[in-house]
Amino acid sequence: MEERKTMTALVTGASSGIGKAIAERLAEDGMVVFGTCRAPTGDAGAVRMLALDLCSDLSVRSCVEKVTKATGHIDILVNNAGFLLVGAVEEVSLDSARAEFETNFFGSVRMLQAVIPAMRERGSGRIINLTSLAGIVPLPFWGFYNASKAALESLTETLRFELMPFGIHVSAVEPGAIKTKLYSAEVEAAPLPAYSPWRRRFARRMKEFEIAAPGPGVVADVVAALARAKRPPLRTTVTKEAALFTSLKRWTPASMFESQLRKGFRLDAD
Repeated sequence: MEERKTMTALVTGASSGIGKAIAERLAEDGMVVFGTCRAPTGDAGAVRMLALDLCSDLSVRSCVEKVTKATGHIDILVNNAGFLLVGAVEEVSLDSARAEFETNFFGSVRMLQAVIPAMRERGSGRIINLTSLAGIVPLPFWGFYNASKAALESLTETLRFELMPFGIHVSAVEPGAIKTKLYSAEVEAAPLPAYSPWRRRFARRMKEFEIAAPGPGVVADVVAALARAKRPPLRTTVTKEAALFTSLKRWTPASMFESQLRKGFRLDAD
C-alpha cells in the first residue's frame, strides 16, 4: 500500500470534531479523502463529503461503491462516527441502548464488511477504529457508550489476527477527553432522582476534563502516523490521562484502581 502514490481514505463522521480533523489532516498529507455524514451540504475543502447512514446496509454499500467507482480502491478506512448516550444503566431504555450499539458498534461492522473484501483481494489496506478510553476504563453514567466502545476494542483485536495474513493492518485509537461536540451533543436518558448526587459530581468532573482537553488535532496526528507506519501498533492512546488510566488499570490491583477512580471522579464525596 505504501508504494501507491495516492492513497484513498474513507473517514466516517467527518462533518465535525475528531472526524473532520482526521479527514483534513489526511488530505493535507496528499491523500484522496472522502468524509461522511448523514446530510452533507457539499465538499469540505479537499475532503469530498458523502451521505451515509451507518444504520442502513443500503446506505453503507452505496457509499463504499461511490468511493470505489471514483478512485478504484479504498486504502484506509477510519471508523470514527459515534454518539454519547448518558444515563445510569437502569435509566436507559433498551431501544436507546440498541440505538447506541447500532451506530457505535454495528455501524462500524457494516463499514468493515463492505470494505474488507476488496482490501483482502488486493492484499493491502489499513483499518483504524476510533474507540475510546471509556472502552478500557468504563465510567459511570456512560454504560452503553462504554460497552459499545469496549465491543469495538475487542473486535479490533480479532480483526488484527484475521486480516494480518492478507496484508491488512488493523489498529485502535483510544482518545481520552478531547474538546469536541461529543459532550454537548450527548443524548441523555430520563434521569431518576435516586442517582442525582453521583450524577452531578460526575458531570462536574467531566466538565473539568473537557475544559482542559486538547483539540481534535492531536487525534488526527495519531491517525496520520498510523496511516503511514510500516508496522502500526494494535492500540494507541491519545492524551496523558488516557495513557495514565490504562497503565494504572493494567498494573494496579483492581480494588485499589476502583478506589482511586471513585476518588478521582468524586463519587464518594459528601
